[in-house]
Amino acid sequence: MILLLTYGFSLLLVILVSLWILVPALYGLPPVPTKPERIRKALRLANIQPNEVLYDLGAGDGRVLLTAVREFGARAVGIEVGPMQCVLIWLRAVASGLGNNIQVRWGNFYKADLRDADVVFVYATSKEVVKLAPHLEKQMKKGARVVSISADFPEWEPSVFDNHDLIFVYEMPPTRGSVMSYMLKTAK
Repeated sequence: MILLLTYGFSLLLVILVSLWILVPALYGLPPVPTKPERIRKALRLANIQPNEVLYDLGAGDGRVLLTAVREFGARAVGIEVGPMQCVLIWLRAVASGLGNNIQVRWGNFYKADLRDADVVFVYATSKEVVKLAPHLEKQMKKGARVVSISADFPEWEPSVFDNHDLIFVYEMPPTRGSVMSYMLKTAK
């Protein structure tokens, strides 16, 4: 009986780890958390205001959502392909007392309706942001902001750029250009 329980627990553990790591990895974006200070800085640079709606594309463990609601008074929506991450985000939101201001949506963020977003948070690879750009341009309203950590949108000129932490902020509709055109403008 103990042997059966041990095997059962081991199988459950393998399934849970697979759901945590493999499902997001199949979509090209394995979970990679970022430091809380970097999240705060990115949200400050995006100038997120109380009651604005923030979307985190690939919400991971929910730390961006929790920070946006707790420290900036925003309402937050996380789009996450990993079912285990969705459960974790929901549990963290409820446990922190912020559940009324955080929604979690299980799904592919390339198909997400972002029309009500004031700020979209992206922490993805260069390849993924290139793929994501047309969706954001089509979906997002004028004046909304995209904040990206580590990867720039190569055909967009940022309105704000932090070279130290590699944080890029873009206002919609995006200005055509690049980080280089931004740097040339701001160097004058």
